[in-house]
Amino acid sequence: MMAARLLMTGNDAIGEAAVRAGCDAYYGYPITPQNELTAYMARRMVEVGRVFIQAESEISAVNMVFGTAAAGKRAMTSSSSPGISLKQEGISYLAGAELPAVIVNVQRGGPGLGNISPAQGDYFQAVKGGGHGDYHMIVLAPDSVQEMHDLTIQAFDLADRYRCPTMILTDGRLGQMMEPLVLSETKVSAHAKPWALTGAAGRPPNCIRSLLLADGELEAHNIKLQAKYRDIANAEIRWEERWTDDCEVLMVAYGTSARIAKGAIETARINGAKVGLLRPVTLWPFPSARLAQLAAKVKSILVVEMSSGQMLEDVRLAVEGRVPVSFEGRMGGGVPTEHDVLLRLRELRAEPAIAAS
Repeated sequence: MMAARLLMTGNDAIGEAAVRAGCDAYYGYPITPQNELTAYMARRMVEVGRVFIQAESEISAVNMVFGTAAAGKRAMTSSSSPGISLKQEGISYLAGAELPAVIVNVQRGGPGLGNISPAQGDYFQAVKGGGHGDYHMIVLAPDSVQEMHDLTIQAFDLADRYRCPTMILTDGRLGQMMEPLVLSETKVSAHAKPWALTGAAGRPPNCIRSLLLADGELEAHNIKLQAKYRDIANAEIRWEERWTDDCEVLMVAYGTSARIAKGAIETARINGAKVGLLRPVTLWPFPSARLAQLAAKVKSILVVEMSSGQMLEDVRLAVEGRVPVSFEGRMGGGVPTEHDVLLRLRELRAEPAIAAS
C-alpha cells in the first residue's frame, strides 16, 4: 500500500520530521521567515510529551541545546539569518565539546537585519565555521519540502553518529512554500552515548567541556576533531546530478536556486542546449571531487546563487582552473528567474536567446 501524501509547508515538514526523529527538546525564538517552525513545535512537542521552550533570546536557546545535548538527549533549535549569527558562539561551544545538535537556518536577506525575503547569503557562515576556532558543521541543503523532511531526520542521525552540530541550511521560500510529501515511518536510530551526563552511579563521572588549558591539550583536541572531519568528508558527501552524460555547460546550484536552475535547464535542453546540473546536498562536506571530474569534460560552469557568489568560491577551488566558471546571482532577497539564467546561458554559449517556457 502506498504511503499517504499530504500538503505541508517546508517549515512544518522540518518540525514533523524532528518529532519523528525523536527530538527530545526544541528551543527557539521568533524571527521571520521561520516562525511557522517554532509555532509547529510549540503544538507538536506538547502533544508527544516532550520539551518546548520559547527562550528569552537566540543566545539562550542555543545554550539550552548545549545542556540538553550534554545529557544525551536529541535537541534542536532554529532561526533565520540574524538569529543564527547570535547563536554562533554556542555552535562553536557545541563543536568544541563534541555535542550533537540540529540547527535550522531559514535564510533571509542581509547583511544586518536586512529583510524577510529568501536569500542564500549565509553560505560562508555555515560551511566555513561562523563561530571561532577550527571547526565544521555538517551542512545539509534541501531543495524541496520532501527533502526538508527527509534531511532533518538524517541530520539527527548524523549529529549523533559523529558527535557534532549539524545544520539544515534552507531559505524563506522553501520554508513557507507548500508541497506534497510522504512522512517518514523510519524508526529512530539508536546511538550509544556513554559520554553523556546522565548521573555517575555505577560508572566514572563524565566531563563535557570546551575549555582546555593544559599545555598542548587544546591542540591535541583540535587534531582529534580534524581527524573526525576527515572521516565525515570521506563518508558523507551527497549530491544530485542531472543531465551530465552529454552536457557542455554544467550548472551548480543548491536550494531554491537549484529549483530555478532545473527549470532553466529543461527549457534549454528542449531547445537543443546541452546543459547539466550538479546540486550539492551537503554543502559541507562539499562534493569537490565529483565537480572536478565533471569539469574535465565540460566547456564551462555556471554557478547560480541568491548571494554575491559565496558557493562560487568553493566551485572555483574544486575545478582548479580547468574550465571557466561564471556566475548568475541576486543579493539581499533578490531571486534569479529562469529567464535570467537562460540569458546567462545564451551569453556563455554565444547563441540566440532561448525563451523561457
